[in-house]
Amino acid sequence: MTRSKAHITGRVWKFGDNVDTDAIIPGKYLVLNSSQDLAKHAFENVRPNFASQVIKGDIVVAGENFGCGSSREHAPLALKDNVGIVIARSFARIFFRNAIDIGLPVVECDTTEIEDGDILHVDLEKGKIYNETQKKEYTISPFPAFIRNIIEAGGLVPYIKNRAQLKSREARELETD
Repeated sequence: MTRSKAHITGRVWKFGDNVDTDAIIPGKYLVLNSSQDLAKHAFENVRPNFASQVIKGDIVVAGENFGCGSSREHAPLALKDNVGIVIARSFARIFFRNAIDIGLPVVECDTTEIEDGDILHVDLEKGKIYNETQKKEYTISPFPAFIRNIIEAGGLVPYIKNRAQLKSREARELETD
């Protein structure tokens, strides 16, 4: 489906409560470091067809406490290349922060009525989720500007690099004035 910086449309892959990082990416794959390699094994033990059937921009929807367990950054990395956004009723805080740090949008919303296979359109600017299948709308809290900027840059490291380059460019311009 589609994914832009603020608008994401995709098919729902629904999961339940307490999806831990081992369910997202089994521990035996922690030797892999690229998001592309990790993506091949996402949800391998809980939904074996996920990696072969997910379409870039699809949406993971879950219940409470998504991403609980170990604090490994591999879990959001395994989702980043194929998943446009993760929507859950709540997240383990370390997963939430790791996802933002690598540029994977994650939002909290009551997901009770969202079904596997629904088509969602997420508008991060307006703070809205439109369930196109069920013709329902959900309100989400928009990201603060600093989180939006991190996600738009593709993660914390690119965000910091961009800011450093901008400051360096501004310093050079001041020197030449």
